[in-house]
This record gives sequence, structure tokens and C-alpha cells, in this order.
Amino acid sequence: MSHLIAPSLLAADFTQLHKEAEMLNQSLADWYHLDVMDGRFVPNISFGQMFIKFFRSLTDKILDVHLMIEEPERYVDSFREAGADLISVHVEATKHAHRVIQQIKESGAKAGIALNPHTPISSIENILEDVDMIVLMSVNPGFGGQKFIYNTIKKVAELKSMLIERNLNPHIEIDGGVGLQNAEKLLQAGANVLVAGSSVFKSEKPTETIERLKNVGLKNLHF
Repeated sequence: MSHLIAPSLLAADFTQLHKEAEMLNQSLADWYHLDVMDGRFVPNISFGQMFIKFFRSLTDKILDVHLMIEEPERYVDSFREAGADLISVHVEATKHAHRVIQQIKESGAKAGIALNPHTPISSIENILEDVDMIVLMSVNPGFGGQKFIYNTIKKVAELKSMLIERNLNPHIEIDGGVGLQNAEKLLQAGANVLVAGSSVFKSEKPTETIERLKNVGLKNLHF
């Protein structure tokens, strides 16, 4: 199975959002990745349900909504109603990760669990069977344009090995500092969804960059 590319709208030009959406719709991008930040779980505040609803009206592609917010259970249903197809929450942001995952599924969305760079894979060991995706942060959450943390590659391999042992096949998404310089190594380690922000939206030819990311290492991958 081919890997997926999910450009992060956090890096888009907010004065040209219709054009950015048109570009993504015409590109080989598979998903829209939308980082929701609350100013509590992470330092910054980004956007909320109205922003998700806006993009829902502009695309038929999957809206991959990443909730970087405390107490995400308070907002799951409203983000689903706004148009989220896939909702990921941080294991560090809730006391009841399993319950929130079930809440997301009951809303009709796919469910993901996200981990900060310092959080061990063991923290989600007991809910691996319940999730559709695991999001590994490869930068500290809250800001775009950060440098990729290369220890993430080892973490991906550790997670992939654990999933193979259990005969599980959720998506493994990498979020933060992803570009052509590290995409192949991430895919070889076991990732299959790449979130690309600055590497796409700061590119002179973003559709070409997406295509190159989409074609990275395809001949060598076996999922």
C-alpha cells in the first residue's frame, strides 16, 4: 500500500486559503492535516471548529484533525460535526484515553492517538487495538517550522515492531519537520502517513513537492 501525504494547513498562507485549498485539491495530497491548538496544552492558539467547517466546504479529501488541546473529550463531537473525518487526541492531554477513543468512534470519525517526542510508546500499549492511527510528534508540539527530531525514526521502528507482533495495522503518522530529507527513512522504519507543512507550503512549487513526497521510495516499500 502506498503511503499518504497530509499537508499541514498550519503552514499555509492564511490570506490565500481558497487558493491553498484549490492547490491541494489538484495535487496528489491524500489528506488535509489540521492542527487545533488551545494555548494550554501547547503555547500557541491556532483555529477551531469554524476553520474545519470552512475546509470541509472546499474539499472532498479526508480532514485529518489533530487536537493539541487539553480535555479533548469536551470538543470531539463538535469537531466531528464541523466535518472532521479523523480525530487524533494526545495521550498526555486526557486522563481517559480509551474513553475518548471510543467517543471519537461513536461520533462516526476514525480515531487517532498522538504522542509527544518524550512520551514512550509503552504509554499507549493498552489501546493499540482500539485506534485507527498513531501520531508520533517529531517536533515539540505548538509551533510550525521546527527541526525534525531524528530519534523519531527509532521510535517508528519500535512502534512498527510492536504492531507486527500483535498483527495490527493502524496508520503511523509522523508530524513535524517532515520533508524530502527524511521521508524515505521514516517510511522504511514503518511510517505510512507523512504530515508536511513548511516543506510543502514554503516550496516554490508545492504540487511538485507533494508529488515528490508521494513518490519517495515506492519501489522499496512493502506494507
